[in-house]
Amino acid sequence: MNQSAVDEVLSRPLSQELLARDLARMAFVALDGTPRAIPIGITWNGSQIVMCTAKNARKLPALRRNPAVALTIDTEAHPPKVLLIRGQAELDVVDGIPEEYMQWNGTYEMTPEQRAEWEAGVQALYDGMVRIVVKPTWAKLIDFETTLPTAIEELMRQQKQRQRA
Repeated sequence: MNQSAVDEVLSRPLSQELLARDLARMAFVALDGTPRAIPIGITWNGSQIVMCTAKNARKLPALRRNPAVALTIDTEAHPPKVLLIRGQAELDVVDGIPEEYMQWNGTYEMTPEQRAEWEAGVQALYDGMVRIVVKPTWAKLIDFETTLPTAIEELMRQQKQRQRA
């Protein structure tokens, strides 16, 4: 998929709505060669999805070995609205707490006192983190109204061909 096609999918209003969410599922290949899918907090910066994790997170050695990832951002209501993204994870070890981590966690409702206590706890726990940055290289939006999973689109084309015959 070329970058302009990816950008077109990601610029759609529904894609932008989904990219504004704070949670996705990230799939990757674990060190033992088996697939893993994990929930992870996300921030969209307009061109990349940024996730933050502890420097000792078990996913990091796997992502260093094979940086290919797939992300799913979706809704809970039916029919679901789904944004599927693929890309390569770039790992950026940083001192302190990345702003994206604070931004993502800022979506939770807290009083100012709770927020201050939470931030102090985060600062005390982490001496640094790893930013996992993914620039989408493939994207598909499924809304079950104007766009469908590829397999369903194929079945519908085949059905129309049979009906014409």
